[in-house]
Amino acid sequence: MAAEKFVGKWTFVSSENFDEYMKQCGVGLITRKMAVTLKPTLTISVENGKWKIVSESTFKTIVVEFELGKEFEETTGDGRKLMSVFTMEGDKLIQEQKKIKPDDKDSHFERFIDDNGHLVIVSCLFVF
Repeated sequence: MAAEKFVGKWTFVSSENFDEYMKQCGVGLITRKMAVTLKPTLTISVENGKWKIVSESTFKTIVVEFELGKEFEETTGDGRKLMSVFTMEGDKLIQEQKKIKPDDKDSHFERFIDDNGHLVIVSCLFVF
């Protein structure tokens, strides 16, 4: 099962355009500047179909618990509340975040393991 590939502890390596992504999401300047300096560690576990992603940094620990295909309310690191659902598509863990407040934005994340054994998280923002 593809889920087993994600289980473990992942150390931050790099990011691209994270500040711009947060800016488009409406995250404030001070929070964005602090967030881009963080080097979080992700711990992913799966037990009896229940996933847990723990993001730990010197600033904050964020825990997201979910079951594939079940929508839930998620609070982001900057405090926004969104509706999220995770699914597996082949070897990718897909996350869709849907806005609750009209001013928020929808996001799409794809998590996969690259050829070098790195966990890669790709996101895009939907603006209409």
